[in-house]
Amino acid sequence: MESVNGQGGGGTWPTGLDEAIRATAADIATTLRGASDTGAPVPGSRWTVGEAAAHLAQANELMAHLADGKERGYGDGTPQGLAEANQRALAAFAERRAEPLAAMIVEQADAFLRSAARPASHASHGELVTPMGPMSLEVLGSYLLTHMLGHGYDLARALGSPHMLDRARVELTLPFLTTAMPRVLDTSAAAGLTARYAIHLRGGACFGATFTDGAVTVTPRPPSRPDCTILTEPVAFLLMALGRLGPWSAVARGRVLTWGRKPWLAPRFPTLFSPP
Repeated sequence: MESVNGQGGGGTWPTGLDEAIRATAADIATTLRGASDTGAPVPGSRWTVGEAAAHLAQANELMAHLADGKERGYGDGTPQGLAEANQRALAAFAERRAEPLAAMIVEQADAFLRSAARPASHASHGELVTPMGPMSLEVLGSYLLTHMLGHGYDLARALGSPHMLDRARVELTLPFLTTAMPRVLDTSAAAGLTARYAIHLRGGACFGATFTDGAVTVTPRPPSRPDCTILTEPVAFLLMALGRLGPWSAVARGRVLTWGRKPWLAPRFPTLFSPP
């Protein structure tokens, strides 16, 4: 995989994305089918296991519809707007049982891949309207995977099961994450910041992020003279990006290394974004 394959809609379907989507959906289904009580709470969330699984099933269906060229309004792209849309959707969908939801998550992931494989879907490349703004079909596939990994991780924690994140799957989230970063930037947190970051995932991909007084530009290659270089274990990177792991906790566990002229900027990086 290239540093940021398909970032911004480069038109290349990332190698291994189909397999990662199928395998992640299957892993989540296996995790769910082992649940004795879908009313159990999800750590760090107001949702129960059943609600998180229902949200995943609905989201996979939404992504499948988008890949099929269907227009679906869903929030306004802001964290608050997406949260409100999620709650409205859950209120209108009563299923909370593990088996039906597990089956739906897998079925809708497969439906997405079938739609994405059709030539007609690629003809609309770059024109898909999604809950996180316009993006290519390739980036939408990365979005689907990212979303499943985040909530799949939550379900695994809630049910005491192994999570389904690994380096290969995390790298396939980068097309979406690097596209979404400017859209989820916390402009208040980034106000006054001028800094160039080089982000490296241990053993694999890299990208750059340059901040200039409340705005960020994400590039598929790190800047030539970064102020701060961050080397992070891939799973820790995704968990920080999705708000599941704090930067200081990751540093304390040895999952992040930093260097450069301003290494103290490293823990600030994940706090500059507001993931929905």
